Amino acid sequence: MESAIMKFGHLQIPLEDILKATNNFDDKNVIGHGGLGKVYKGRIFRSGKWVKIDASRLDRKHKQGIEFWIEISALSSLKHGNIVSLIGFCNEKEEKVIINKREAKGSLVMHLSNPNLTLI
Repeated sequence: MESAIMKFGHLQIPLEDILKATNNFDDKNVIGHGGLGKVYKGRIFRSGKWVKIDASRLDRKHKQGIEFWIEISALSSLKHGNIVSLIGFCNEKEEKVIINKREAKGSLVMHLSNPNLTLI
């Protein structure tokens, strides 16, 4: 784990910033449940501007967080227009949170559940 923290240290976001962005993980900001736990909407100030985010909070049942580090590793190495952009993560005070850019076109689940979806 220590080597992962060092490798991705430049992507660390303070828990305080994430708490502000999600209004202390308020249930009103829950937009879904990912494979690792609840996903919250919010916005965070980065590079001089406000960015809409999805904050995936690791459920405490994943005690060691191996899945957390695998996801960070995968998202940080993939760069494609159809894959969400990793902004950073938090690994502080028993909290593990992955921060992705919130895409304006909506989630894959939203599109797949659209009755007008065609595969042609």
